[in-house]
Amino acid sequence: MDIKTVGVVGCGLMGSGIAQVCAEGGYKVIVREVNEDLLKKGLGKIESFLTKGVEKGKVTPERKAEVLGRLEGTTSLEKFAACDIVIVVVVESVQVKHDLYQALDRICPAHTIFASNTSSLSITEMAAVTKRADRFVGMHFFNPVPLMKLTEVVRSPLTSPEAFEKAFAFAKSLGKTPIRATDRSGFIVNRLLVPYLLDAIRALEEGVGSIAHIDEGMRLGCGYPMGPFTLLDFVGLDTTYYIANIMFDEFREKRFASPPLLKRMVQAGLHGKKSGKGFYDYSQDPPQPMAGLV
Repeated sequence: MDIKTVGVVGCGLMGSGIAQVCAEGGYKVIVREVNEDLLKKGLGKIESFLTKGVEKGKVTPERKAEVLGRLEGTTSLEKFAACDIVIVVVVESVQVKHDLYQALDRICPAHTIFASNTSSLSITEMAAVTKRADRFVGMHFFNPVPLMKLTEVVRSPLTSPEAFEKAFAFAKSLGKTPIRATDRSGFIVNRLLVPYLLDAIRALEEGVGSIAHIDEGMRLGCGYPMGPFTLLDFVGLDTTYYIANIMFDEFREKRFASPPLLKRMVQAGLHGKKSGKGFYDYSQDPPQPMAGLV
């Protein structure tokens, strides 16, 4: 069956972005949160994003109304009985996702494709708890979803070629550039990015250079849009630490092991931009490198 109705479980930062691009792509979208307050907050993010687009002349008022009209918010999983694909965008907890997929498996019709927006958890492990492992894929979107073009589409050894190609074409229909990945922890992007970020922290620990100079070196010397410490603060140090630990458990290689400094900063609540402090102090304008980290 063709994909006409999309379900998105989770309306936080990533979930609201995915729901938005699906609605912009012409799909009817049902997005679910655990309570009305979180749902209202998530849908409010979408409306705010589109409103800014109208103010900048990038979106017409008619287009904004059209996109919002395709969105339906709910707190009930039962609504996903009408969906052709369901994308789960919740906390990176294996147990939480297992419980969700088992519940969805009972609710959704046989043709519904299940997708996980995970950046690090095993697609095979999640698929195995359902009765539709052949219709289970990874779809790893990147933040901010409405602006970032890339989507990693991930197949497990159990994914059927038909389901994978349908998910791949679906990602393309959203205006994304999909790339094919197999079910290895970190997939393509994080498999290469995480060791680079961890190495930057080790370089700081070892006195190779300062936060600002390492950032400047990689930005100007390699043409990266931002240096590793700016990127770490943007992604979230807690998020990077979590992903690194999952990848280290998978591969048992030193390049995936979290440096002591990263662990200490996460324990201290220095999570980056979202907490106000990380490798930079965002209470200042412009943000200044944090003193006394090493």
